[in-house]
Amino acid sequence: MNKKYIIKENTVFQEMIHHAASNKSPFFVIFYSKNSYSYGRFGISVGKKVGNAVVRNRLKRQVRAILRDFQKDYFFCYDCIIMVRGSCLSISYQQMRESLFILLEKISRGARK
Repeated sequence: MNKKYIIKENTVFQEMIHHAASNKSPFFVIFYSKNSYSYGRFGISVGKKVGNAVVRNRLKRQVRAILRDFQKDYFFCYDCIIMVRGSCLSISYQQMRESLFILLEKISRGARK
């Protein structure tokens, strides 16, 4: 994922977590707000309770791969913070992909209404 599509600043994370709208599933929580860019930006957070560093980094790599696929197919101009829940460890990559796509499509559909 290109650097311009990534949110890394802690202040942006904290502001969005406390003030932005959210969508939830058993595997992810997504905080989102409209941005002023013509593209979507994403931040990924995996808590220490989920596993050790190897596990957390693997989950982040998988989520980034899913987001690359999503950006190819959809026009999306939101800032999103994706928090990965520990239940992601018990599902396959394909199930994770479907779950994240459903949440992102809900956000995308809400923008068109």
